[in-house]
Amino acid sequence: MNTDEQQLVYPFESLPESGSAIKVAEGLYWIRMPLPFALDHINLWLLEDEVDGRKGWTIVDCGVARDEVKEQWEQVFKNVLDGLPVLRVIVTHMHPDHVGLADWLCKRWDVPLYMTMTDFMTARLFSMPPGPNGSGGPTGPAAADFFASHGLTDEDSKEKIRQRATYYPGLVPSVPAEFIRISHNDTLQINGRKWRVIVGYGHAPEHASLWCSDINVLISGDMLLPRISTNVSVFNYEPMGNPLPQYLNSLHEYKDLPDDALVLPSHGKPFKGIHVRIAQQHAHHKERLQEVMDACIHPQTTADIVPVLFRRKLDLHQLTFAMGEALAHLHALYYEGKLKREVDSYGLIRFSKTPN
Repeated sequence: MNTDEQQLVYPFESLPESGSAIKVAEGLYWIRMPLPFALDHINLWLLEDEVDGRKGWTIVDCGVARDEVKEQWEQVFKNVLDGLPVLRVIVTHMHPDHVGLADWLCKRWDVPLYMTMTDFMTARLFSMPPGPNGSGGPTGPAAADFFASHGLTDEDSKEKIRQRATYYPGLVPSVPAEFIRISHNDTLQINGRKWRVIVGYGHAPEHASLWCSDINVLISGDMLLPRISTNVSVFNYEPMGNPLPQYLNSLHEYKDLPDDALVLPSHGKPFKGIHVRIAQQHAHHKERLQEVMDACIHPQTTADIVPVLFRRKLDLHQLTFAMGEALAHLHALYYEGKLKREVDSYGLIRFSKTPN
């Protein structure tokens, strides 16, 4: 446990076993599904519910589209639902581990999907069969060319990125054709309790967290994680994006929540200490931005900045996100006017400090 983690309170020592659930609040249960990445799990949530007089369950987030995840869901249906049906599916955002099985779950139970408009449409677009330049997501030929322009020179890595054009549709093969839109400050009635939608930016186009004051619980999705910092990246489909300030500004939406609120993150254990964690995130990125500034005393590509921010060995999946995150820090400083951006005759982009 690192120093930041030690400042948080973890009310639950155990983890949910495969096909089972742990009760974390009244009418709210924690389940956990595997992921095929270094980050090897996602937390999903089951809420007791009643819709139009019919008792059942609401699911929040879905896991990736893999047979082993479907099998674990079937175990959950058998072991946890007490014979009651799923009534609706809520997805916090469009990343594969959250939306991957949304279509399967909605069809399995003949229920609607609730999601923000931007993330629903992005998931629909990215899940389509890839065209000549890939699926539009952070892998494929367009992504490889984009990372090459930012200094990724390793031919093997670039070729692997080119060949991963089916990465997103492989984990999200389909998305429901229709949905029910949720927006910032909307209220969802779940089992007679009010859950307020809190939209955040930077990590995903329009990420939805859910807050219930009745039971003092925040389902934070990926906006607040206890062990790792939320990934904030620039990718080829928005090459001049500036997501880091968007993410940090979005954290202000939680400022009025009680500090003893139970935070249910998508990765890691449920925790208490929301304002401590928010302060840690601001401090973390302040330090990283200063490290990037210090490195840019000489012109640097994004690839040059990756080892400045990530001092461990990275696999290819991690490298794509590390490139995106390094560029997010460079862009934050560029848009503040602290760095300048120059493109050489070969199309290679470098950043350096602006004159004082």
